[in-house]
Amino acid sequence: MSKGRTALVTGGARGCGLAFARGLAEAGANVAVFDVVSPDDAFNAIEKDCGVRTAFYRYENLRLGNRVTNWARVDISSQESLEEGFTKFQMDFDNALDICVPCAGINRHLPFLEFTYKDHQDLLSINVLGLYFTAQLAAKQMISNKTTHGSIILVASMASHIAVRSQLCSAYCGTKGAVKSMCPAIAKELAEYNIRVNTISPGYVRTEMTASFPHLLEGWKSEAMNGRIADPEDIMGACVFLASDASSYMTGSDIVVDGGVTRW
Repeated sequence: MSKGRTALVTGGARGCGLAFARGLAEAGANVAVFDVVSPDDAFNAIEKDCGVRTAFYRYENLRLGNRVTNWARVDISSQESLEEGFTKFQMDFDNALDICVPCAGINRHLPFLEFTYKDHQDLLSINVLGLYFTAQLAAKQMISNKTTHGSIILVASMASHIAVRSQLCSAYCGTKGAVKSMCPAIAKELAEYNIRVNTISPGYVRTEMTASFPHLLEGWKSEAMNGRIADPEDIMGACVFLASDASSYMTGSDIVVDGGVTRW
């Protein structure tokens, strides 16, 4: 259980991030979300359904006369935007933070020989740098508020373990490999502050991002031992477990939730 704790989820407007936010709220945590898109209606129902506090921070253009300014901008690929998001979040939640799930990520379905510097840079800025500095800012906040239940759950991928045979995603595999590799090193440094750091590596999940590859969905089913693609709720339990005291002796580890794709 995470009752009374405060969680922050990036990329929580939909997909796995939304499922993680819901799962943590069901376990009793107050939940804040950073994203650049509007939240799904399912997010708006969390506060009432679960009896917890929720907040959503996103990028908006606000026009003041002839001037356009950014309000509540939380684009994790921008250092300034991410820091501003944390400042607003800290003020709204009185510096409380116990759980952080950097989930925001993007993919590109492109052949290795056609990948451009800009394409790869886009993935790195969100999947690696954005995740890394989200975790860093979260850790600083946890240290300052002296939480005794600190848990950072980095979202990697089965693509950090294998080449995804049906996708052209060499750069994505590299970014998720970076996430899995950085986890033990960060965990080692934060152990003295009672902050645990682990990763989740989901397999094929039916989300808005994977919806871009409808021609691959049937093939993905045959790659899983149980013959189906996961829903975000299938990944949710691993996140709730890593956020809770049930995993208090786990740090620097990776949980693969992939229907057995990487095991046969």
